[in-house]
Amino acid sequence: MGKQATKKVCVTGGAGYLGSSLVKKLLDNGYSVHATLRNLEDKTKVGLLKSLPGADSKLVLFQADIYNPDEFKHAIEGCEFVFHVATPQQTSATTQTSQEIIEGAISGVRSIAESCIQSPSVKRLIYTASVMAASPVTTDCGKLNFESNVNESCWTPLDITSSHGLEYMMTYTISKTLAEKEALRYNDNPNCKLEVVSLPCGLVGGETLLSHVPLSVQVMFSSLIGNSATFKGFQLMEEILGSVPIIHIEDVCDTHIFCIEKPSMRGRFICAAASPTIREVATYFRQNYPQYEISEEFMGEEKKAISCDNSKLVKMGFEYKYNMKNILDDSVNCGRRLGAVFINE
Repeated sequence: MGKQATKKVCVTGGAGYLGSSLVKKLLDNGYSVHATLRNLEDKTKVGLLKSLPGADSKLVLFQADIYNPDEFKHAIEGCEFVFHVATPQQTSATTQTSQEIIEGAISGVRSIAESCIQSPSVKRLIYTASVMAASPVTTDCGKLNFESNVNESCWTPLDITSSHGLEYMMTYTISKTLAEKEALRYNDNPNCKLEVVSLPCGLVGGETLLSHVPLSVQVMFSSLIGNSATFKGFQLMEEILGSVPIIHIEDVCDTHIFCIEKPSMRGRFICAAASPTIREVATYFRQNYPQYEISEEFMGEEKKAISCDNSKLVKMGFEYKYNMKNILDDSVNCGRRLGAVFINE
């Protein structure tokens, strides 16, 4: 336990896939946690967080909505580190316009960063970014080309288009790109004491504390069960990034905690353990789950993967514990356990 026992941290979006896993791991490590939810009347989400080991003495829940970003102030007060995990909800059923979602994401980051600056206790803000904001695409004579790899210097062009036409996913991509830039801007101000770290994470797979399969995990096994709706997310990632960078939920939580255990840290750090193509993922499934018939339309194209350079975190001492096999197997097991992966006999 030691020194962690006295450290207080804040997690925004504490009831989501990543948020709930991060809260659990922080509590397991002896941290005191302030977690925000959109609605404290939501018995399922509140119940899940309150049932975590250590929650009775070390977890305080706060109500805060990204569209009313001033609400986060109270949760941030007294904390040393703030994890900004919450992001405006984006599904095909979202009622907000694309513009409202993008503005919500940016103003949320700005307001949370300002609350961190105003709070005398906060040292560092860790922003959960998306690798979708790090496209290595370059336009040369009107043709799209890829740089040699996805790395911290890559930024997704805001005018990028996709032939897979998922408007809400393109909105998500733009909102995460602009929000991450907004977060990192605070590092450019020499008078700003706040350290900002952004973690552009690959597609997250593995198990979940939630009672349903998170969207990113559904995307992970979409080719196995032939779900064309979630498979489009896979195709969009490969189109924008040249491969599909992936990471296990446990490694995602560990990278976040790694970023508060360093005496000083700021900047952008890519988080991905592997970057297979859709075809490599589907081939793995064909070889290891032969009972599922994967039709050719879900096999992806034969192409060379654009690699994802994760060396910046590794050089600082971070070790990935989960490889592609672990990520895919744990995602399938999660889907089976929750009834989303089954064989039609």
